[in-house]
Amino acid sequence: MHIFNKKQALTQFLKQVKQKQKTIGFVPTMGALHKGHLSLIKKAKAKNNIVVVSIFVNPTQFDNVEDLNQYPKTLVKDLDLLKSVACDVVFTPSVSEIYNTNISAKKFNFDGLEHQMEGKFRDGHFNGVGTIVKALFEIVKPNKAYFGEKDFQQLQIIKKMVKKNNLPVKIKGCAIFREPDGLAMSSRNTRLTEAYRNAAPFIYKTLKKAKKKFGTENATKITAWVTKKFKKHPLLELEYFTIAEEKTLETAITKEKNKKYRAFIAVFAGKIRLIDNIRLK
Repeated sequence: MHIFNKKQALTQFLKQVKQKQKTIGFVPTMGALHKGHLSLIKKAKAKNNIVVVSIFVNPTQFDNVEDLNQYPKTLVKDLDLLKSVACDVVFTPSVSEIYNTNISAKKFNFDGLEHQMEGKFRDGHFNGVGTIVKALFEIVKPNKAYFGEKDFQQLQIIKKMVKKNNLPVKIKGCAIFREPDGLAMSSRNTRLTEAYRNAAPFIYKTLKKAKKKFGTENATKITAWVTKKFKKHPLLELEYFTIAEEKTLETAITKEKNKKYRAFIAVFAGKIRLIDNIRLK
């Protein structure tokens, strides 16, 4: 496994890979790796000659300094996990290596995707995401890049950014990887107290019930039902629940046969913010 922390050394190595007509699969991460990340790497390995994983906690996508400072950093453990799945290349740059002295996000236009859901609660978040993902794509120059559907809005935004900037990379969305009790795997889960961790599976249980209701009830009624359920919950606080059309991410008012819908949710378990979603039929 090759480990790089400098852009120039990485690009020189990958240039040689490309010259041998080998394909590059890329999995960008912020570290604190778990089985969900490993599932992305395994998918990338199955479809590409070389897999590159980046570990970089990107400061420009955090709207909360405390959240940035407390984000788990477990590099030694992460590298051991990457070795266990035979990862080929790891890129672990410093903040200055990516941003030099100008630690700021570029402005993007995602055709309105950025104003839905997470965009309403995390100011500037998607500009930060667009900035780092575009920068990493330009460094790694992958053939394919793999992202989990837990951050479905982010996935759609990255697809839009790639299209608008004519970047030669295919974006692959991968199914949410869950704990046995249904909780969507997240690096933030390690920060949950025992009580909040035991309560957290309620999020996915509620999503599954909402999916069942979607067959017979309208989005407004389901949203009201979910809101009521969380108001009664002793530990979890609902930030938002919405049913939206997959392509535009706009909140659904009525169901149309030729459109695909998802239910999206954000919940606070104490100070830890958890998101999840589920495809509706």
